[in-house]
Amino acid sequence: MQFTRTLPRELVHRAALAEVFLTDAERHGEDDFLLAAQLPRRHAFYHDTLGDRARHDPMLLLEACRQGIYVVAHRYLDVPLGHKFLLRSVEFEVSDPEALACGDHPTQAVVATRVEHRFRNRSGPTGLRLRYAMTIGGREALHARIDYSWMSPSAWTRMRAGQRGALGLPETPVALSGRRVQAARVGRRDPDNAVITAPRTDPDGTRTARLIPDTGHPTLYDHWVDHVPGMLELEALRQLALTAAVDAGTLPAPTALPVGLTARFRCFAETDLPLECRTGPVLPGADIECSLHQSGNLAAEVRLRLADPATTGALAAPAAHSAV
Repeated sequence: MQFTRTLPRELVHRAALAEVFLTDAERHGEDDFLLAAQLPRRHAFYHDTLGDRARHDPMLLLEACRQGIYVVAHRYLDVPLGHKFLLRSVEFEVSDPEALACGDHPTQAVVATRVEHRFRNRSGPTGLRLRYAMTIGGREALHARIDYSWMSPSAWTRMRAGQRGALGLPETPVALSGRRVQAARVGRRDPDNAVITAPRTDPDGTRTARLIPDTGHPTLYDHWVDHVPGMLELEALRQLALTAAVDAGTLPAPTALPVGLTARFRCFAETDLPLECRTGPVLPGADIECSLHQSGNLAAEVRLRLADPATTGALAAPAAHSAV
């Protein structure tokens, strides 16, 4: 597989070449594919951390896998470019923390990808469940699974118009602004990479903050979409979970890595309505239960495991998760 140039940006639904991480794709049988990825040594979003920069953020590896959903659909299943895609569930687990190490050159990764299930209706396939195993330097770094679906632009427009109309929202979204939490509280250096408001803790131990959908963010909104992207939702809950773990005393600083995650996206999250992030009480050694709520509806639920990069034992034993 080649790592000398990226795949076409339109094939992975990215506008900026710098945000394209996949470099090659091959088909090996009806349901099996290989993807090649080059991970940057430094990225303005994924490597913006107050902690150890010697390891890749697992969310960067997940993003490379996410880009693969489009490659498999467009290149090998003849889903037309221009079709709209919807994340339904996402999960990953770091299988070898040492494989996350950043070297003196961009990291080359190979992602074994398999179709586990095809979703269909009367007209044919409407989505896939893909399983991934990412290998870096001969070591399996990450296992992931993504459920997703697609639809034509006209069907998407009708669906979204109906959804937004039912909420009394205008056709074109306008993102709500808000005062961001101090970047250092969520382990970031760049204030623009903090994506939640300052958290508050309720008497029952529930921690809440509001997600800030900055539609000008060059990574999280690489191109215009009419809703809050799934990767932004995951980032907001990661940041809230970090503050909760630090305040609960289970982490010394907000510099932990997400080493295991299971997420289900229940409905669209609109940019122009308040979107509340919540975490339950944080217990030592336990996954953190998180959720997103908007207009009285559950938008997403996430189970997240964090581990401090300085604690090798914690990184080496992520929790096992069952299958956006």
